[in-house]
Amino acid sequence: MLTLYSYPKLFGVADNNGYGLKVYAFLKLAGVRFTHEHVFDASKAPRGQLPYIVDDGVAIGDSETILAHLIEKYRLTIDAQLTPAQRTTDHLVTRLLDDLYWVMSYSRWKDDRFFPAVRDAFMAQHAQIDEAGLNKAREYNAQRYYFQGIGRYAPDQAYARGLSDLQVLADLIPPDGYVHGPNPGSIDAGIYGFIANIHYYPIPTPLKAFVSDHPNLVRHCEAIHAAVSR
Repeated sequence: MLTLYSYPKLFGVADNNGYGLKVYAFLKLAGVRFTHEHVFDASKAPRGQLPYIVDDGVAIGDSETILAHLIEKYRLTIDAQLTPAQRTTDHLVTRLLDDLYWVMSYSRWKDDRFFPAVRDAFMAQHAQIDEAGLNKAREYNAQRYYFQGIGRYAPDQAYARGLSDLQVLADLIPPDGYVHGPNPGSIDAGIYGFIANIHYYPIPTPLKAFVSDHPNLVRHCEAIHAAVSR
């Protein structure tokens, strides 16, 4: 049996991390049976990062590596009809989401205006987490942000990066259907992983305001959410 290990849910979203939610949504959309284990400790994960899967006893990390493994092993056809140009688009959007990840994370852990709401939500929904642990996580993330670079930005500069990423997604996603047509593909699962972690959070970040102001982003997110929540 295939098992997905990822961070816990928050605000009704199956994983509070965009990458774990991306893999979760992909598995659901592709019709692959799996069990889902929520963990906080990533020490047993490949490269010490979540999400990862264990498939027939083999641990596989990195969301893109996981998807490639699943497509090959289970002969999934979710992206079979894509043209070379569409596959190039998917690659570029995947890298854009890597950039958006840092701004989204910054909004939760670095910005003094929004961290208290995130902290309180974690403690309310996960009794095993206390304020000391969350403050320690905040300190750890601050180091990550500094070395990645986003932590050296003023908040308005950091959000400008994220808003420009969201604008690309708003320009890409059609009013109806999905990125490449009437059926969702793996790139839709990836976009959902990040947009859902903004849209469903009742925390008024600039990212949240942008998503709320773009009906196509909201519609796309809610359509995928409905499909993977069955």
